[in-house]
Amino acid sequence: MTDALSQSAYSPERPLRVAVIGSGPSGVFAAEALIKQTGVPVQVDVYDRLPTPYGLVRYGVAPDHLTIKSVTRGFEKTLNDPRVRFLGNVEFGTDLTHEEARAHYDALIYTVGASSDRRLGIPGEDLTGSMSATEFVAWYNGHPDAAARDMVLTAGGVAVIGVGNVALDVSRILVKTVAELHESDIAAHALEALAHSHVRDVWVLGRRGAAQAKFTTKELREFGELHEADPIVKPEEVLVDEAAEAAITDNAVKKNLEVLRDFAGRTPEGKPRRIHLRFLVSPTEILDDGNGHVAGLKLERNTLDEAGNAVGTGEFETLPVQMVLRSVGYKGVALPGVPFDERRGVIPNAEGRVEGRPGEYTAGWIKRGPSGVVGTNRKDATDTVAHLLSDVAAGLLSPAPQASAEAVDALLAGKSVDVYTFEDWQALDAHELSHGQTLGRPRAKVVHKHEMLTHRKR
Repeated sequence: MTDALSQSAYSPERPLRVAVIGSGPSGVFAAEALIKQTGVPVQVDVYDRLPTPYGLVRYGVAPDHLTIKSVTRGFEKTLNDPRVRFLGNVEFGTDLTHEEARAHYDALIYTVGASSDRRLGIPGEDLTGSMSATEFVAWYNGHPDAAARDMVLTAGGVAVIGVGNVALDVSRILVKTVAELHESDIAAHALEALAHSHVRDVWVLGRRGAAQAKFTTKELREFGELHEADPIVKPEEVLVDEAAEAAITDNAVKKNLEVLRDFAGRTPEGKPRRIHLRFLVSPTEILDDGNGHVAGLKLERNTLDEAGNAVGTGEFETLPVQMVLRSVGYKGVALPGVPFDERRGVIPNAEGRVEGRPGEYTAGWIKRGPSGVVGTNRKDATDTVAHLLSDVAAGLLSPAPQASAEAVDALLAGKSVDVYTFEDWQALDAHELSHGQTLGRPRAKVVHKHEMLTHRKR
């Protein structure tokens, strides 16, 4: 492939110009794949609507999981490469329209992730105190869209619906002590609110059995190490019949069951908070206190049919909760001028090639749906870039008429767009780390966009 690509129409004087829309892991991995290949001279502009890069690594990864965030060291190397530019604080669709992008770039790669969430579709879902885990995560991670939200944690009981890692993250954050959270990079406003939290009981709810849960064993084990919260598991809800257990081949599932059974066999230590891990229950209604606030959650108990699907038994119970967080999956959001599959929440594509749009590609969750971890997106982005380069070799891309960095800069300047560069981000990053150090914390996040824009390369 390299020989074929080297004979393409692109040269150091007129490199292949690619715009990557979205600077989360998939976007940076796509840029990395483009600059690692040697067949085609390339320039890559990575866009984000926020001033800050890294997407869900900054705003989605749990603040107490700092080692996962170390992936940004590799991201820095990519975004520091002279062939790559980061253009933050640029909104695709307004600051840079689809038509303008096509005029300035030979190829576009959409890597905007999945920023919305799936709903439960039950009565009471819109009551005050009911929200998505996505919103809650954005709030405690200091996302500019959520940082100003007044999150008063007066609920004594919280239900978290879902049994993936995000559900475990929000549950763990709700019951950790201020001392534990102080060692994380949780946003200061969230740390203050959690310090005055009334939460004492958190229920993590799965509609199917413990063997079908999607969380990882490492995250599950953390519930047994919390300073002031006991893990509570009902033994009958983690029972698996002998035939079904013998059929389990996934070691991760076996380890999850082992940890859950350990929790079920423990005598609670009487800690002031409790995490209840429940299985085979489905939410059917969020109850109203008469003033539009959550007053409880009605559950139906389930069994599993032969195919492993949850089937209601007609037996109900009500949990005494005043807050409900749904964590039943992320969903993509349409980009202006770009095809979108509303049902699946993705950009329709064939192996990363956007359907009916030569020269347009997609990678990550907006390509395949919300699955996998940060590392999963590296192969996904690399695969998409391989198809892009194959199309270049085949002469399938139409050269953009205004393909230069200078033309893009003039376009954005003409619209008075306040572009935030990677050097600007590095200045903000240094400020956050320095300020955090003075507070005895790993980082003190700047959470409001207007404040971010004041921290720039001098």
